[in-house]
Amino acid sequence: MTTVTDGVVTTASAVPFYVAQADEVAVFEAAFHRRLPILLKGPTGCGKTRFLEHMAARLVGVDGSTGLSLTTVACHEDLTVSDLVGRHLLNADETVWVDGPLTHAVRSGGLCYLDEIVEARKDTTVVIHPLTDHRRTLPIDKLATEVRAHDDFLLVLSYNPGYQSSLKELKPSTLQRFVAIEFGYPHADVEVEIVRGETEADAHTARQLVTLANNIRNLQDSTAIEGPGTRLLVHAAELILAGLPPARACDVAITSVLTNDPDTVTTLTELVEAQFRAAER
Repeated sequence: MTTVTDGVVTTASAVPFYVAQADEVAVFEAAFHRRLPILLKGPTGCGKTRFLEHMAARLVGVDGSTGLSLTTVACHEDLTVSDLVGRHLLNADETVWVDGPLTHAVRSGGLCYLDEIVEARKDTTVVIHPLTDHRRTLPIDKLATEVRAHDDFLLVLSYNPGYQSSLKELKPSTLQRFVAIEFGYPHADVEVEIVRGETEADAHTARQLVTLANNIRNLQDSTAIEGPGTRLLVHAAELILAGLPPARACDVAITSVLTNDPDTVTTLTELVEAQFRAAER
């Protein structure tokens, strides 16, 4: 699988590690087979990006080869249509057209992943509409042309519904063009398997971290924080393996990342200490 992130191209031969939570693999494969654009919904750190890397590596292209390229664009409020589609640049003594990441993916095929699409400017979402219906074309106004999508091209968006607001929300005219796959925090047994698969942590340590994470997630209704994603548990496990005491590893990899509020820090610190004290008994 070839990946392109912020212009950096990397190639990996193995299928990235991923543990399915439900039928998301089958749904994605069915949507890709019919070339239906996909929307991944879920909280931060729950595995959306890893899932997409896994799918890109296992999908079969029209030429029969396994593994599609993956182009990732991290969306932000300053992202423009030109950043996605391309622009004219001065090269030596002439002006040349340089494709943006979306145009490159449309021409060459593979998955184009617009991560956290609601963070992008409103006008950037309009340009993707022709790619998400029967036309499968990308209009390039500056070249007065349209580019027809490669047979292996698929557009994938993601966003975190927990951070939606009236100011950052996808319009129904955009949402209704996609097949939506919902992600949540994995079941405890699955999350333990993920932490162990991503690190060399033993089952006991992984179980402690997952139990702690679920205790923190249960506080979401009473605090302003979003619960820790699996990514943070992996970070904590790595620090424990590097020799940090478990409670300290959780302080720096989980508590300090989730909040700066003194009262919430105190609450999370108490949960961390209680979890590891209970495990020692």
